[in-house]
Amino acid sequence: MTKSDKRGTFSVTRRTFTAGAAAAAASLALPMRHIHAAGALKVGVLLPRSGPQAGIGQDCQRGVDVALPILKELGYPDMEIISGDTETNVEIARAQAEKLINEGVQLLVGAFDSGQTTAIAQVAEQKGIPLVINIAASPAITEQGYKFVFRNFPNAPKILGDAFTNQKELFAATGATPKTAVLLHVNDTFGKAMQGGIGALMPKFDVPYKLVEQIAYDPKARDLSVEISKAKATGAEALLVVSRLNDAILLTRELVKQRWNPMGVLSMGPGWYEDQYIKTLGKLSDDPVSFVPWQDYNKPLTKVVQEALAKAHPDRAMNTNHTYTFEALMIAADAYKRAGSTDPNALADALRATNITDNISAGPGIMFNEKGQNDKLLNVAIQNRDGKHVVVAPKSAANADPIWPMRPLDQRG
Repeated sequence: MTKSDKRGTFSVTRRTFTAGAAAAAASLALPMRHIHAAGALKVGVLLPRSGPQAGIGQDCQRGVDVALPILKELGYPDMEIISGDTETNVEIARAQAEKLINEGVQLLVGAFDSGQTTAIAQVAEQKGIPLVINIAASPAITEQGYKFVFRNFPNAPKILGDAFTNQKELFAATGATPKTAVLLHVNDTFGKAMQGGIGALMPKFDVPYKLVEQIAYDPKARDLSVEISKAKATGAEALLVVSRLNDAILLTRELVKQRWNPMGVLSMGPGWYEDQYIKTLGKLSDDPVSFVPWQDYNKPLTKVVQEALAKAHPDRAMNTNHTYTFEALMIAADAYKRAGSTDPNALADALRATNITDNISAGPGIMFNEKGQNDKLLNVAIQNRDGKHVVVAPKSAANADPIWPMRPLDQRG
């Protein structure tokens, strides 16, 4: 059916999936919270399924739901998924990792949040159980000399560095380069960390615009008119933002009310590309550019996963949560197939030799350096376009030309 070399690289075509498409679609009708198979690798999937990050954890779970039928069709061996809830709490994440290991899981996957993932990584290393990180950006996680921790997600400096590189590519492709920008950012831990990183890395990447003002705000604010007024008064040509969902909606509405049409919105994080942002604002959601870890729409396997998600969850567009959670399970299955064993040491050895090139995230593929980090990943620039996402940079992953400067918000009807 599919061919593999000795290191587990698979050639994927759409024809590969034709025979099993109907069965896979049927199996996706219900979430697979607990999947049993004889002789399967026991994988503990830790996610914040409750608490403040519950929505994100549940979205990551959708990546789990679609993964197993597709991986089965690719010829990977069976896995038994055992779910754990971190409750968006570091100590509970630690306790849940210990609980799952005591219950016999042979590999862990998780957990989105860097704090929770750090705690799980400590347990995994102490117990000698491999951890494949789906999402978590703290650089420190892979700087501890761990032997059982593997991350297929870019760290924060990589995310920011690629963002500036992609911005410059965007400006060069369109011939429109802003000379000034104003930074609007949430004043929570995430926003402050991003503000610091932006300030530290801009000179290193020779960013062509100057930050004329930095304006912090509460992500729970219900009125951001003052902040947009201040930003507009700077005369900045571009708006650089670090936002969450609700405030991204408020900021957009204020741009319209105050008739400010900057050259464009450059988002360094979530909010502006999310499904609810697009559904709430309609035509007003078009044209912001977000710089994020994402899928490469040109890869054959991406199309397969995208179609499976569309059938199982027609109200949701494929995003980072699905992509990197799917790939975490793919990495686990690939290592298990090559190791031919559920022994944690054999699995860890196989993980170190990972070389998967037919994947879905942007970049040349999945492989780990001596620290357990996939340093070959690429982040992309995505743009909202008619209720969907397109990749506009880097050119190697792009599937559309950018619209830049963005179309005036007050002329969209």
